[in-house]
Amino acid sequence: MKLSEIKIALQKLKTIAFQLPDGTLVPNHFHVTEVGKVTKNFIDCGGTVRNEEVVNFQLWEANDYDHRLHPEKLIHIIELSEKKLQIPDLEIEVEYQMKDTIGKFDLDFDGANFLLTSKLTDCLAKDNCGIPVEKQKVKIGEWKQKENSCNPNSGCC
Repeated sequence: MKLSEIKIALQKLKTIAFQLPDGTLVPNHFHVTEVGKVTKNFIDCGGTVRNEEVVNFQLWEANDYDHRLHPEKLIHIIELSEKKLQIPDLEIEVEYQMKDTIGKFDLDFDGANFLLTSKLTDCLAKDNCGIPVEKQKVKIGEWKQKENSCNPNSGCC
């Protein structure tokens, strides 16, 4: 989800809810403690120099049970961050304190809740780094049946 998309979604909401991948909701007294632009410059395993930028939201909860972040306030925080930090319309990444470590998530929206979706690692240079392409697995003899079979209505038989 991009910054422009979250602002549109927030305009339609009365309350904000973030849902973790397991279906539980982040407690509704959370704070957005940071909005920032994160730049990652790196070299992949194939030797290609890469540059990635995302907007980072950090969610945090405290014992402030009376605190509720309203949609218009979060829109204001986002717009202030865009202006002060010169943030373009980038994809959003969300950090949230899990039990033992900080979880990093992608962000989606289902019309009611913002969904914290799992992030996965991947090799960005599969064609360069020597990882063999996974072969399609078929049962012995299946390929022969498919190759030699024809549709009775096709006129090939």
